[in-house]
Amino acid sequence: MSIRVGLETYTSDWRCWMCFLNPTVPQHLCFVAGNVMAVLSIFHKPGKATAFFRSSANLLSHIVHLQRKHAGITDPFFKDLEVISRQGWRNLEFWTKSSISPSILLRPYSSIASPAQVSEAIKEGGIDLTQYPPERIRNFSIIAHVDHGKSTMADRLLELTGTIKKGHGQPQYLDKLQVERERGITVKAQTVTMFYNYAKHSSKLDTSAAIDTVRSTEECKYLLNLIDTPGHVDFSYEVSRSLAACQGVLLLVDASQGVQAQTVANFYLAFEADLVIIPVINKIDQPNANPENVKNQLKNMFDIDPQDVLLASAKTGMGLSAVLPAVIDRIRYPNGGALSPLRMLLLDSYYDEYKGVICHVAIVDGALKKGEKIASAATGQSYEVMDVGILHPELTPTNLLLTGQVGYIVTGMRSTQEARIGDTLHHIRTVVEPLPGFKPAKHMVFAGVYPADGSDYDALSHAIERLTCNDASVSVARESSGALGIGFRCGFLGLLHMDVFLQRLEQEHGAHVITTSPTVPYIFEYEDGSKIQVQNPAILSSTSGKRLVTCWEPTVIATIITPSEYQEADLVKLDIMLNGQIVDALSAIVHRSKAPRIGREVVEKLKKLLDRQMFEVAIQAAIGSKIIARETISAMRKNVLAKCYGGDVTRKRKLLEKQKEGKKRMKRVGSVDIPQEAFHQLLRTT
Repeated sequence: MSIRVGLETYTSDWRCWMCFLNPTVPQHLCFVAGNVMAVLSIFHKPGKATAFFRSSANLLSHIVHLQRKHAGITDPFFKDLEVISRQGWRNLEFWTKSSISPSILLRPYSSIASPAQVSEAIKEGGIDLTQYPPERIRNFSIIAHVDHGKSTMADRLLELTGTIKKGHGQPQYLDKLQVERERGITVKAQTVTMFYNYAKHSSKLDTSAAIDTVRSTEECKYLLNLIDTPGHVDFSYEVSRSLAACQGVLLLVDASQGVQAQTVANFYLAFEADLVIIPVINKIDQPNANPENVKNQLKNMFDIDPQDVLLASAKTGMGLSAVLPAVIDRIRYPNGGALSPLRMLLLDSYYDEYKGVICHVAIVDGALKKGEKIASAATGQSYEVMDVGILHPELTPTNLLLTGQVGYIVTGMRSTQEARIGDTLHHIRTVVEPLPGFKPAKHMVFAGVYPADGSDYDALSHAIERLTCNDASVSVARESSGALGIGFRCGFLGLLHMDVFLQRLEQEHGAHVITTSPTVPYIFEYEDGSKIQVQNPAILSSTSGKRLVTCWEPTVIATIITPSEYQEADLVKLDIMLNGQIVDALSAIVHRSKAPRIGREVVEKLKKLLDRQMFEVAIQAAIGSKIIARETISAMRKNVLAKCYGGDVTRKRKLLEKQKEGKKRMKRVGSVDIPQEAFHQLLRTT
């Protein structure tokens, strides 16, 4: 195997790597070092590989030494570079005796992961993460309002990168919880690692005329960490945690709905985190899509240049070929220190019956290998790393994680209290500055959760502990009730968050609970100046002996964004009629294309809600004089022939005709009353 091939191929990698290690390094030094390695590889003699590595390492060290002396630079980076430049020849004997690609030995990470560890990682996990230095890593999230197509977009990207096979598996692949499948919403952020080949233009040394460079297209393989996030406001804490592991986001906007509430909220979360924002207008295949109007909204509200907006349809795949190249070109790579002490951020965790607590982490600085011992900055407890890997898309062992990469670790934690979301993990016997972590969740709704059977308290306590490991935004405090016994007072981010949490308790842990009425926290002020915050109405005493002066309830300062201009639309008035009489309370203005569907839904619901009359009732939906939907409630019919025993048939016919005339007369003068309950139910479900 020729060493020349490996060195020439990775000349640009040496340049990029040196620039990455420290931005204060002069650019010409990075290019000289990379070019020296490439040029020397051309003139080496077969059988003299060891001498070549040693001489090239010495030359690089000499260049660095001269640069330090000339510029008076004392940056420890240069000392590290000297050590690394001498490291290559030490690995030569291992490389020549194995079948591993020479690119592994030419990587800067050869000083972090020894050849034996690299070989073991490849053998065990089948994925060599040393091929992905930080400049070939992109960490990004998909953020959007509810139902703007985040999960479908994630599916298409997984298929595009070959992470999952097209047509295999369930739609919305990353929505793995049963509650997500039933409700059709994302409630939990999910991480997945993808690998993508991207042909990128670069400058390369022309060895035939060493005085110039030529432009060439090199296909490089990139590691992409994608985090699919929820869109509902009740799960915004999941979004904020996900953004801490990213350098950029895809901001999806529905081409027909335009910018909505969570579009605004999530944009500012990403903006405040200084992330690169790539706007993508999704669902452009819809008949009522108006991407130009959405571009104007993005320009007016967020000052986004319309030229930077991508147009796509996750459902059909239209425009998706431009999404991942934009991610690579626009989003910056992680800027952690490859040679710095290990610091990793604990992003999420969940409990596994066999492995214990599985933690999702982002490597900010340094590297982590299986078998090493780490410690928690929050608790001080130490653990041994028993397994480490990436989610591709399921748990895939790799034996090590490097700077900028996102993956999972198994450390033998048995208690969920040990896995504190936002904690900084580091090697034992090292002192590091803890990472900022996350802002604490602000709970808006509180409710009591009690076991349906008082003897199941321990089982409920165990279930809540396991579930809060996976949902750190829930607060839990023990409380007791004279009527319900011992239970818990839980704080949630909203009513939907509470419903989902209780549903997960039942589905995932088999817990049957009784829930008290949800309430918000109130503040009560007494005449002596004392204040008390009440989350549970039961603790508010009416016989405290102190006079209540003021009560405070939480309020929201909201900004309502309305269109500043009108646009042309094909609208019609949809009328609902009972026996030809228009019911004005049910009239609506709708898009012409949606009118038939909405009309059918309304008349079908009315038929179920209205009582039968003594005459036939026609329920119709109409646009002007055109009837577009109809249902009929048949009349109640009295048996007028019950008293006829035998006799002439003309007598029976006369009675039936008389009944028919009576019903016609009743229909002309009668009216149909819609009960108030039917109105409420109809308007609530329409």
